Amino acid sequence: MGFLSLLKVASMPILQMLIISILGAFMATDYIKLLPSDARRSLNKIVYAVFTPALAFTSLAKTVRLEDIISWWFMPINIGITFLVGGILGWISVQIIKPEPHIRALVIAMCSSGNLGNILLILILQSARRMAVHLEISEESIKKPNKDLEANEKSLLLNGADHSTNKLTKTEVQHNRTAWNQIMGILQQLREEVLAPPILAAMIGLIFGAVTWLRNLVVGENAPLRVINDSIKLLGDGTIPCITLILGGNLTQGLRKAKLKPVIVIAVICVRYIMLPAIGIFVVKAASHLGFLPSDPLYHFMLMIQFTVPPAMNIGPVAILAQVQFKIVNQDNNLEKK
Repeated sequence: MGFLSLLKVASMPILQMLIISILGAFMATDYIKLLPSDARRSLNKIVYAVFTPALAFTSLAKTVRLEDIISWWFMPINIGITFLVGGILGWISVQIIKPEPHIRALVIAMCSSGNLGNILLILILQSARRMAVHLEISEESIKKPNKDLEANEKSLLLNGADHSTNKLTKTEVQHNRTAWNQIMGILQQLREEVLAPPILAAMIGLIFGAVTWLRNLVVGENAPLRVINDSIKLLGDGTIPCITLILGGNLTQGLRKAKLKPVIVIAVICVRYIMLPAIGIFVVKAASHLGFLPSDPLYHFMLMIQFTVPPAMNIGPVAILAQVQFKIVNQDNNLEKK
């Protein structure tokens, strides 16, 4: 395959995503009002609870085998490298451009955290389909903030001087109780993550794909439960268009309320789209040369794509929550000074 053919295969998914995103942005404008904020929020819940789990289950149950799961051991390490290198480059960028103190952590988060979910669904699936045609091969929530570590007006850290030595036992009991509450909070958060519909559907899809007799129940021309798999696949086919429409609609908010300095945007773009891709090519090539990766070119492509995706979509809501909490703390401090 020549360079022009490779460029065409690589650019078509991007062009499709841009076209649908522009349509979503146009539908979200005040002139059309077909995709306002409430509609996007409701559609996002449907995508999260129905469409994405359906796509995850059907894709994994059909294509993944037990040997594939074993051979993908390098993927979580690769994701960890993207976060580590992106965080280091983000910290260096913050030291150079020196933004306001309240957005330094946001800049580092944008450089380190990539959108490893929705964007990969769009790019990998569409690229695989294009490659299958040319090469003839087969093919948000806003998390709730952890309040276990928050301090209030009765915090032991602030009022420790008021405790006398005869209350040491009570302090130790409270400390042990706080530590237990933190552990329970972490376990509860882990439980919520595991029981999230996309994660749960992906786990079930991996089980069906790894176990032969379960896969034969739903996948194949003679599968007895093929109609169920086909129905789930119909739901999954709506994932990518809906996600892309929501993405385009959300872009209109940023255009209306952009407050970041251009130098910050340029720094994030340089880190995520210039430095990280170059490092990603080196990491994947080195891992392949050392024999850590299977010979599947699509797997190598996906590992490289993980270094090139834009910042995670959840950074925006998390930043809004952090900004609100920051303002509340400042108001409390001002009231105490008065």
